[in-house]
Order: sequence, then structure tokens, then C-alpha cells
Amino acid sequence: MSNRKTDPISAFVDAGKAGAYLEDGFVHIESLLPTGYITRYADEITRKVKELNTLHIPMEERNTYQKAFIQVTNLWRYSELVREFVFNESLARAATALMGTRGVRMYHDQALYKEPSGGFTPWHADQFYWPLASEKCVTAWIPLQDTPMEMGPLAFSKGSHRFTFGRDLPISDESEQQIQDALKARGFPTIEKPFNLGDVSFHAGWTFHRAGPNTTDLPRKVMTIIYMDIDMKLKQPENAYHQADLDAWCPGAVPGKIIDTELNPVLFSKL
Repeated sequence: MSNRKTDPISAFVDAGKAGAYLEDGFVHIESLLPTGYITRYADEITRKVKELNTLHIPMEERNTYQKAFIQVTNLWRYSELVREFVFNESLARAATALMGTRGVRMYHDQALYKEPSGGFTPWHADQFYWPLASEKCVTAWIPLQDTPMEMGPLAFSKGSHRFTFGRDLPISDESEQQIQDALKARGFPTIEKPFNLGDVSFHAGWTFHRAGPNTTDLPRKVMTIIYMDIDMKLKQPENAYHQADLDAWCPGAVPGKIIDTELNPVLFSKL
């Protein structure tokens, strides 16, 4: 998917999606990836999620965060097929275009499987957890099946990437209510709609987002890829989550220096 003449990325950039992303803090692109392309990798991603998942306690014993999804990270390190999917140059080029950078690096990938009867995902901004020195980071959210409202598709607070309230709040029941009330008071619209197989969304690190529960009898299977500016520097950790992410996703990186470790390879560069 790196042939520019047939690359669907060119079409959405030409249609002004990059401008919409910068204005709204997210963009939902319909039919970005061929359905056959996704299904080529879906079974392997699911197989690795089952193999690597460590959350096995009953749903009724879990906290809100645990009920929201099974979370497995950096699958690219455990499967060549998943690595091929995550290192897709077209998606990396899209992230570059949206952020207006000269290229992107891997922060990490993350499978998010919302089980049948899985709970809602509270309002939050991802970058609360990330020790990154600038806002130039973006998550590609890629469902591995059609995702109707009953499955809990991702919902975005339009324009909230400029809103500073709640940036110090981890995911919790309390933060859900506080952030929801603050976003409503400021008049940020909530954009929520189904995803068809092949749709991909991109949201900025500080964009507030949530997802409803999965009320179907099938898992909501989603693969995400988190990109950061090729020149992203590490921020001095400000909380325990920052330190944990530093240790897990960019070990050896030095505060104030570009995050250039073996776990943060360049996925696309214009040079």
C-alpha cells in the first residue's frame, strides 16, 4: 500500500482532511482501507491478543478501566504479520500529513478488544499518560469488523484538543463525570457514529474521547497505532504513568532528547 498512484491516503489529504483534523482534533475517514486488506491481518491480531492477554478476572470483579476493554500492546514485536500491518507506510504517511511533520515514529501499537458485556470507556485524553514533549502525536483507530453503535464505537469531543481542563485526570468513574460536565458546559459537540470495516479514525493526543459499552454478543475488535513526530523529544516524567510509559515504550530515552530507541522506529520520513 505504498504506491502513491493507488494510495487512498492521497485522496483524503486532497479532500482537506488534514485541515479538518487540525481544526477538530480528529478525523473519521470512511473506506480508507480495503476490507480485504484488514481481514488479511485480523485473525492474526486476534490470535496474538488471546495469547498475550493477562486480564482474566471475571467481568463483575473488574474496575471501570478493566471493564472497558482487553488491552494488549506492541503486538508488532511478537508477530511478523502484525508487524507488517502496523508498519503500513500509507497509514504512517497519513499521520505525517495530518500533523504536518516531516515524518513519524512508532510510540506503540495497542489492541483494544471490548468483550461482550464490556463496559463503557470513560472520557479521557491519551496524552495524560504519555511523556511526550509536544502535542504532535496521533492515534489511528482501526476496527477489525463493522462497529455499530451497539458495539461501542469511538466518540470524539470536537475541538477539545484545545481544552486544558481534565488533562491531569486518569481514566476513572470520577473523571468521566467531571470531564463530561466540563465539555458540555463549554459547548464541545460529541461526534459519535458507527464505523464500517475499512473506516479509520485519527485523533490527537489531547482530544477527549470515549466509547459506549458493547451490548452485543460479539467482541469489538480494534487495532490502534500511535504515531509521534519523528523529532519528538522525551518530557521529564511528571507522574507515575509517564514513568511507566517511559520504561515500557521508550526505554533508554533521555529527557530533552529525541525519542530514538529500538522500540520507536521511523515509520515514514519525507527525507
